[in-house]
Amino acid sequence: MTDFAEHQGLAAFANQTDNPKVLGFDAGRLSRIGTWMDRYVDSGKLPYAMTAILRGGEIAYLDARGHTDPEVERAPAVDHLARIYSMTKPIVTAAAMSLYEEARFQLEDPISRFLPEFADPRVYVSGQGDAMETRPAEGPITIRQLMTHTAGLTYGFFDPGPIGAAYRKHNVNYFPGTESVAEVTRRTASVPLCFEPGTQWTYSVAIDVLGRLVEVVAGKPLGEVLRERIFEPLGMLDTFFGVPQDRIDRFVPCYEKSGQGMKRSEEAATSKFVGKQAMESGGGGLISTLPDYLRFMEMMRRGGTFGAARILGRKTVELMMQNHLPGDIASMGQSSFSEMPMVGIGFGLGGSVMLDTAAAQIPGSVGEYAWGGVASTGFWIDRAEEIAAVFFTQLTPSSSWPLRRELRVLTYQSLVD
Repeated sequence: MTDFAEHQGLAAFANQTDNPKVLGFDAGRLSRIGTWMDRYVDSGKLPYAMTAILRGGEIAYLDARGHTDPEVERAPAVDHLARIYSMTKPIVTAAAMSLYEEARFQLEDPISRFLPEFADPRVYVSGQGDAMETRPAEGPITIRQLMTHTAGLTYGFFDPGPIGAAYRKHNVNYFPGTESVAEVTRRTASVPLCFEPGTQWTYSVAIDVLGRLVEVVAGKPLGEVLRERIFEPLGMLDTFFGVPQDRIDRFVPCYEKSGQGMKRSEEAATSKFVGKQAMESGGGGLISTLPDYLRFMEMMRRGGTFGAARILGRKTVELMMQNHLPGDIASMGQSSFSEMPMVGIGFGLGGSVMLDTAAAQIPGSVGEYAWGGVASTGFWIDRAEEIAAVFFTQLTPSSSWPLRRELRVLTYQSLVD
C-alpha cells in the first residue's frame, strides 16, 4: 500500500486505486459510487463527477465520470482546476488559527481590535431601507463568532430579508472585481447586524471579514498569507485566488441547473477567476484541484501535519473540530440558506461538525468535520474512521441535487471492517 503523502497515482488520473478490501471496504459495494456518478452524468444533471475516498491516508476509491467540458468531450483529470467557492472557508480559518497559535489574538477578542470599523455595531430592530430602526449591539463581534457564523452578518444574495436587501443596496459582496476585501469589509460594517452577536447562526460573509482580519494581523495580503502558511508547506501548488495565464488550459467551465438539466454559466478562458485578483475572498475565492484539497484535508485529519509540514498543533485542530454552538445549527435559528435541515449538526471553526447521526438522519461519526462549495463540491473528514472524502464537479447551486448526503450513504454502506 502507498501512503497518500507519497502517492504518485494522483499526478495523472487513472482508475487504478489501492485495494479497498485492505482498507476495510467492500469493493463491490464501493463500486456503487461509480454507478451513482454515471446516473447523474448520463441524465444530464452534472457535467462530470469526481470522487476520492481515503482511509488512513491511503486511496480506497478514486474515479471520475462524464466530461469537464461535454461540448468537446473532455475527460476529467485530477489536475483540472475548479472553483471550490466556500471550501475556501476552512483553509482561511486554518490560516487564522496558525496566527492564533502565535498568540497574535484570542478567539474572544473583539474584531474591532483589528478592524475599527466594527467598533460600534448596531442590530436590526424593524423596518427596511431608509426607515430601518436599529439599536446598539449589547456586545462586540468576536473573532470566534466570525469563524462560527454567529456574528450577525449575512449573505445578500441568499437573504430575502431587510438586511439582505441592505447588503444588495450597498453592494456588500466579495465577488471577483476591482475592489479589495478591505473596501468591501468597510461597507459590511456600515450595515446593521441581523441579530445580537452570538445568539443565532446565519451563513454569511463572516469568513470574508475574517480574511481581512488575517491580512491586518499578518500585515500581508490574504493570498500571500495562505501561500506562506498553507499552500507551499503542503505542496498545494495549484491553489490560488486567480488562475495564472499559463494554467488556463486546465481550468474547467462552470454550469448551472436548468430545469432537470444544466446549462453553461461561465467559460474557463473568460472567467472572472482568471488572472490576478483584486478581491481575495476568504469566503469563496479559491481555485484548486482535487489532489491539492486532499492535502489540506489530510493535514487536518492527521492533527495538523502532512508529510514534513506541521501547519497546526494537534490540540488546535481538535478545537476547530469541536462544536462551538450551544446546540445544533437548527436550534440556532438556521438561516434560509441550507441544502438540508441542520438538525444534529453543529458548527466548529470554519466547518460543520456532526453531533448526532440519528438526529441528522445520515450515517457517519460524531465529530465529522465538513463543508462544501456552491458549485456542488464537498468534503468531509471522519477522524474516528480515518476517512477523508472529497467530491468535485462544477454545477451551481449546490442545492440542485442531494449529492453530499448521497455520497456519505454510498461511502459508509461500503465500510465493512
